Amino acid sequence: MESSVGANGRIAKISAHLFPPNSQEPVDNHFVTENSKLRFLVLKFGLVFAVVVLNNDVGIMDCVKVEDGSALSRGDCRAKGGAPGFKVAIVGAAGGIGQPLAMLMKMNPLVSVLHLYDVVNAPGVTADISHMDTGAVVRGFLGQPQLESALTGIDLVIIPAGVPRKPGMTRDDLFKINAGIVRTICEGIAKACPKAIVNLISNPVNSTVPIAAEVFKKAGTYDPKRLLGVTMLDVVRANTFVAEVLGLDPREVDVPVVGGHAGVTILPLLSQVKPPCSFTKEETEYLTNRIQNGGTEVVEAKAGAGSATLSMAYAAVKFADACLRGLRGDAGVVECAFVASEVTELPFFATKVRLGRGGAEEIYQLGPLNEYERVGLEKAKTELAASIQKGVSFIKK
Repeated sequence: MESSVGANGRIAKISAHLFPPNSQEPVDNHFVTENSKLRFLVLKFGLVFAVVVLNNDVGIMDCVKVEDGSALSRGDCRAKGGAPGFKVAIVGAAGGIGQPLAMLMKMNPLVSVLHLYDVVNAPGVTADISHMDTGAVVRGFLGQPQLESALTGIDLVIIPAGVPRKPGMTRDDLFKINAGIVRTICEGIAKACPKAIVNLISNPVNSTVPIAAEVFKKAGTYDPKRLLGVTMLDVVRANTFVAEVLGLDPREVDVPVVGGHAGVTILPLLSQVKPPCSFTKEETEYLTNRIQNGGTEVVEAKAGAGSATLSMAYAAVKFADACLRGLRGDAGVVECAFVASEVTELPFFATKVRLGRGGAEEIYQLGPLNEYERVGLEKAKTELAASIQKGVSFIKK
């Protein structure tokens, strides 16, 4: 029969990672557990959640440490029997995208530790998701004072933070709010995990990725290969819509989507679809328009009640999994992303990239385009150039 000492040690670990410092969970300031072998006191001191061992049983609580507001050390933050994996942080984990994204990442076997950060509701989301019987250890972080703690030691940062689109809003309408949010988060990344791979979802991606790049440049931590704007939802939609037209399983379809992540900057290369096929002019126009306006389709269908949160979470997890496989050293991991690029004259552009331990280790050229795509490319570049400059100017002003 297992000793109560071991049981109490595990209880302390669970309390530590579920109720982070400065959380709004209804936790008593003094929680005392006693038995014949162990007495320990958990004290909540502002931003610090301290575990104090009141006897001399060395090793009983050695997995619980206090490190600048962090209740568990990075090395010990793993469930018993959990497989080795990567440490992932979701910044904006309590939002419409963040919650399903967090749930799906908790299911990923490549994740050993999952940090959930938000300015509201992070403790509740953390408690809920922590009940899932998968290997990743989940920890919650609440509010700006805990941002750096949430990011410390992280391998992959996923950022869905920001306000969502509402009916009548374009991605540019989101800029004034989300630009400042992204700047603050990236300043935290530069301090706490400058070598992490960053998956940026916050819209408008065409501007927020340049914002992130400028923040990292100012901090002296910029590595263009490690900053990836997530455009996977455009690819997911393209695969789905093309499969509908062709009568195929979407999982068997691969449509390269290049350019950017808004309106006409989204350019599906239908001439390069796999399996190879041809489309009429009408089909090409229909598919291109629907792929470019897929987000608006969802916003209008939800009638003001939300945006494309669920499909975005799915796409984000699909891309994050590709990044983790790249970090693991898997060969041939190729996906589309909005990255620093020399494919065109623009400083950033979405194309297929090969993901590896260093991030986007190879950027692929566009390949042969038909006339319709060449015209679309010029339209995309014109709008994309303005969006990129808007992001750069936000930091340099």
